[in-house]
Amino acid sequence: MKKLVTILVVLLLATSLFAQGGSESKSSGVLNFKLAENQPANNPISKGMLMFAELVKEKTNGTVLIDVYLDAQLGNENETIDQVQIGALDFARINTSALASTADEVGVFTLPYIFTSTDHKYKVLDGAIGQGVSDSLKKYNMIGLEYWEAGSRNFYSTKKPIKSVADVKGMKVRVQQSEVAIKMVELLGGAATPMAYGEVYQGLQTGVIDAAENDFVSYYTSGHYEVAKFYSLDAHMAPPAMLLMSQTSWNKLNDSQKQAVREAAKEAAVWQRQAMMDFQNESRAKVEEAGCQIFEVDGKAFQNAVSPIYDLYPQYKSIIEKIKAVN
Repeated sequence: MKKLVTILVVLLLATSLFAQGGSESKSSGVLNFKLAENQPANNPISKGMLMFAELVKEKTNGTVLIDVYLDAQLGNENETIDQVQIGALDFARINTSALASTADEVGVFTLPYIFTSTDHKYKVLDGAIGQGVSDSLKKYNMIGLEYWEAGSRNFYSTKKPIKSVADVKGMKVRVQQSEVAIKMVELLGGAATPMAYGEVYQGLQTGVIDAAENDFVSYYTSGHYEVAKFYSLDAHMAPPAMLLMSQTSWNKLNDSQKQAVREAAKEAAVWQRQAMMDFQNESRAKVEEAGCQIFEVDGKAFQNAVSPIYDLYPQYKSIIEKIKAVN
């Protein structure tokens, strides 16, 4: 019901959004698109989006122009997914944790400890498995344009550090609007609290939530480290992000422009992945300088505690076996 209401609201806004984005200048034949990004300008993901827009302009000889809107100016992730689906928004960069509520196929990449390493993750994503999942988005009126690095997610808290599974018990933990993330926190004994990304800082500061989870880059660039000083290296998830394009907008491109968009997405994604890795290390150093405490934890204990989650998703059994078989 909540999803239906959200879509109806988006539909009411669609007329104005169509007028603003994805339009074509009659005199010049230039396509003007909009891209939604929820991260701030200093995040490598945002820089990757800006690079993508520049590469598209260059590779299409200026016939496709993309305006990038940062800091969730066009809505939170779930809102922009809906907008992309109905063609009211041209592009959106979405974490697969948020996307899974719309496209179940990507949910397998959000399962706890599904990837054994970063190298393993990209062998999966850049291979046949990742391509198959990306192709499945077409039935949702979306085109998947590359997988982007979104870091390894860890818990951070305000009142006490999370050093063991027992420490999570009773904690109000902010999670993305993701069924997997909610169930994971519940299996750890916490109270999962879905909340928009832009509300997390105040939630931590005021005690509405006791903890949240994200990678070092988001922890730093969001300022969450200022109000949640304890960061625990449990590495429970490493879900990739995806750059999505509306099928409606995609259909406006000619073959040459489509190729250019895909090439630009690939080049920007390769750059962004490395930039994100580098900035993870820089961000960790910054928060440690600011007095935050980083804790090593028994990852195996966390993995064992959340392992029953796999049984809740029998639809992923076959693909999980394929993922585990990737060397």
